[in-house]
Amino acid sequence: MPNVYLARQPIVDRESKLRAYEILYRDSDRRSKINSDRQASVSVINSIFNRFGTNEILDDKRGFIKIDKKFLLNDLIFTIPDKFFVFALLDSIEMDERVVERVQQLHERGYVIVINDIKFTEASMQKYREIFDYLSFIKIDFEQELEYGLGNMILELKSHGISVVATKIENAKMYNQARKLGCEWFQGYFFAEPKVFTAPKYEVSQVDVFNLYNLLIEDTSLDDITLAFEKKPEITVQLLQFINTDTFHVVTKISSVHNLLTLVSRQRVADWLMLMIYSKSGSKKREERPLMLQIKNRTELMKHILITINPEARSNMLGEAYLVGMLSLIDQVFEKNLEDILESTHISDTIKSAILHESDILGDILKLVKEIESSNKEAEIAFETRYGLRENAIKELVAESLAV
Repeated sequence: MPNVYLARQPIVDRESKLRAYEILYRDSDRRSKINSDRQASVSVINSIFNRFGTNEILDDKRGFIKIDKKFLLNDLIFTIPDKFFVFALLDSIEMDERVVERVQQLHERGYVIVINDIKFTEASMQKYREIFDYLSFIKIDFEQELEYGLGNMILELKSHGISVVATKIENAKMYNQARKLGCEWFQGYFFAEPKVFTAPKYEVSQVDVFNLYNLLIEDTSLDDITLAFEKKPEITVQLLQFINTDTFHVVTKISSVHNLLTLVSRQRVADWLMLMIYSKSGSKKREERPLMLQIKNRTELMKHILITINPEARSNMLGEAYLVGMLSLIDQVFEKNLEDILESTHISDTIKSAILHESDILGDILKLVKEIESSNKEAEIAFETRYGLRENAIKELVAESLAV
């Protein structure tokens, strides 16, 4: 199974206290091959929100993420919560009028900005003086040959409230030199190697993401949007992970996809989908992986069985049936303990109990669906008897569900 990788390296202060992390893109456990700095930046952000979760990668710290000029100037940047990241501007970005204006706008809205690994010279100081008042950090690459007068330059930065981060510190000699020059934060192999995080990579169709985006920005009913999301579990499971971040202070327990979509504005979900499109993380092909196909079949069968034994079931209960079917396999999606996942998400107790203990009617249906997947004909007959269904009713429902 293909995976997605992120690397995280600590950034510490003069007392060796952890202050932040550098978050690095990886396309394998060791290498980083990517054609676009923008693609790497947005892929990192998407992966943190949709696959790993902010708690696992960042804990209560910020993550330094490199961004290029195109992403800096795209208004999509304002849809990213300001509490999680430090935007590190690549030194290759020219300080033209549009860039200066955007850095000022980000600063005014509470975003933290840093210049990434510059070659520290008087020329570079002159390049960035216009935005000094909007910067929180400047990172200096200590592998380079350091210029004479660097200490005075650092003093000037401090007068503007800018902290200097010394990077690529490989040994005690480099660390002591950086301290003497007045650097306040430090990063490098002398402190820790990057830690690599791995998660299953479930790419989604860009076409599907764009179609959902169009439904959200058009005058489409929430019921129709819900139905569209329910047909794309590979997107819905990522939306659930996104909503579970600290971005949203969810109080109401989620009981259905419809309920989930009402917790966030249409525009917020549309922005989230556009971030996925912009990262080009999705596949252009409509390719369904076996696990996602199993989730789709399980959710359809859950709803069909519920309607059969309870024709009066309303949309909210059908939504619960869908969510039970989807979440019953979420441990295989994220390769984590099922109980831990459910306890960390804002899912209703009814749904948790149905999944973990197979309680009440939804739990009974889930138990039957698992038996159907194991080709247990006796369980199907017992269920038909218990609920007064005619002979072979379940067999017909399975055929009907798989045809959807």
